[in-house]
Amino acid sequence: MQMVPWNLVKSWLCHSCGTCCKFYQVVLKFPEWLNIVKNFGVAYTSPSINRFLLGKRSDGSCVFLGKMANATFCSLQHAKPQACKLWPFKVLDQPKYGNSRYAAYHYRNREFFIYVDSGCTGVRIGLPSPDFAYSTIPEIIELALGVRQKQCKSTAVLP
Repeated sequence: MQMVPWNLVKSWLCHSCGTCCKFYQVVLKFPEWLNIVKNFGVAYTSPSINRFLLGKRSDGSCVFLGKMANATFCSLQHAKPQACKLWPFKVLDQPKYGNSRYAAYHYRNREFFIYVDSGCTGVRIGLPSPDFAYSTIPEIIELALGVRQKQCKSTAVLP
């Protein structure tokens, strides 16, 4: 995982490659865990000492990762955990991965520090495009704050 400040990212677009669903553990908030258990059963989650995780298949992929032709998709779209909605972004109150000047983003009289996992195949490094800076990043912040549930710029677009 190589985190880069948002201001060094030209754009991001989900390619539905499924990498995030195969190589990362998804930590669930208690209400998310409860919703999954209620709708699918406890076998779709994995307990840890101090947190709840999304379940994994024997190949390491998420139990909700689906595949159609050459694309993958999340079969939890209607109830996707916040961690999944935010990936590959990290929205923080304080700088954590350095370059705070490039990570800072001012949104509604608050300062956030936004980092992007450059291991995501949809990340393009460069000068931020206006769409990325003024549409994608605010949506990510709103998702992190819980004031937005619906994803537009921060998810794969169906053909």
